[in-house]
Formats: sequence, structure tokens, C-alpha cells
Amino acid sequence: MAFYSEEEKTEDYLFKIVLIGDSAVGKSNLLARFARDEFYPNSKSTIGVEFQTQKMEINGKEIKAQIWDTAGQERFRAVTSAYYRGAVGALVVYDISRRPTFDSIGRWLNELHTHSDMNVVTILVGNKCDLKDGREVGTAEGKALAEAQGLFFIETSALDSSNVTNAFQTIVKEIYNILSRKVMISEEHKKDGRWMENGRSTVVLHGKEEVEEEAKRDCHRTPRFVHNRPQIRRHQIGRGC
Repeated sequence: MAFYSEEEKTEDYLFKIVLIGDSAVGKSNLLARFARDEFYPNSKSTIGVEFQTQKMEINGKEIKAQIWDTAGQERFRAVTSAYYRGAVGALVVYDISRRPTFDSIGRWLNELHTHSDMNVVTILVGNKCDLKDGREVGTAEGKALAEAQGLFFIETSALDSSNVTNAFQTIVKEIYNILSRKVMISEEHKKDGRWMENGRSTVVLHGKEEVEEEAKRDCHRTPRFVHNRPQIRRHQIGRGC
């Protein structure tokens, strides 16, 4: 997977991804480490919503990941809820040294599903795994929750960069793979004579759900996915630091 600066190439796809979780779990520093390879030990809580973009290449396609960093404080909840709309990926972050941030993951998942598509590709991230002596949430606990909820799982450290790039790569690759399968199915239906006269196609996924999509995609629009919850790849579950 290759990375590009903002000006180098025009992207083929735009994926909106949100970072959610309690205040002070390290969401902003995860994004800073991934986007700029920076870390701010005295960073302040995010007010409202901020976002960064990162371009990368997968299978010859240029993809722009637009990553939204949402405030974790309760008083900003109404402000940030609108920014879930259109998201195709989410990193749900907790602090491995603060159990209450892990206990609130269920609430964050409920909020994500309330304000976005139920099938948003989601990865559970146990951050600050460099704080080994202060750990309150074990890797096995994070893995078990991820498996129960059908999520990807990884532990990271924004401080020392452990697994940060892997976390973002995992979610972007999975979104791209879903899109690729959707396009492939669309092409198969086209060959079967199911291409509609008005230039739009009906794509049937898993034999149940249907979605109309334009044959000629606007590459700068966040794609919508209709699919079942992603199957978890076992080698991507349980990656501790």
C-alpha cells in the first residue's frame, strides 16, 4: 500500500472514516501519528469535529481516506452526531489503562449504528498499549468483545507508533475490498443482461438486499455499501502490542 501527499494525485475513491470513543483515549494522537507521524503529549480535548485526509494506493487505485476526529465529551454529542452520516468506516477507541473507557464501547457502538449505516466497517482499537504497568483491560477482553460484536480488533500506541498504520490500513483495505466485490457483482449482472436502459444497475448482494447505483460513478462521492456485517479474518483479530 503506497501513501501520497494531498497534492500528488487525484483519488479514485473517497472513504469517510470516523474516530469515536471517550474523551482522552488518544483519538487525536492516533490520527496525528497516522497522518503526519506526530505525537502531542499535552494535546487538549477535541472541540466539536476535526478531520485529516490521507491518500493511499490499493491495487493501482488512489484512495483518499477522510478521517474525522470526533469529540468524546458528552456536551459535544449533539454536534458530532451529524458527522456519522456518510461514514463507511469507524475506529472505536478505548484506553487500555482506563477500564471505564472500555465499558462505554457498547454505548459508542449504539450511537454509531443509530446515526450511520449498520454495516459500517468497524475496528475496535485498544490504545496506549505502551502503558503496560497501568493496563486495566487485557488483550483477551478486547478480542472477546470484538468477536462478540463482529468487529476487527487491534491494540495500538500513538506514543511509539505500534500498530497505528496497521489499524488504519485494515479498515481502508476492508472498505475497498467490499467496494471491489460490489463492482464485480455489478459487472456480472451487466453481462447477464440485467443492465437497465437508463444507465443504472440493480446490484443484489447475498441474494436479499438491493441497491441502485449509477453506472458511471462520481469518484469524489463517499460510496454507499449494502452488505452483511464483514466476516472477521482470524489473523486480524487479537493483535496486541
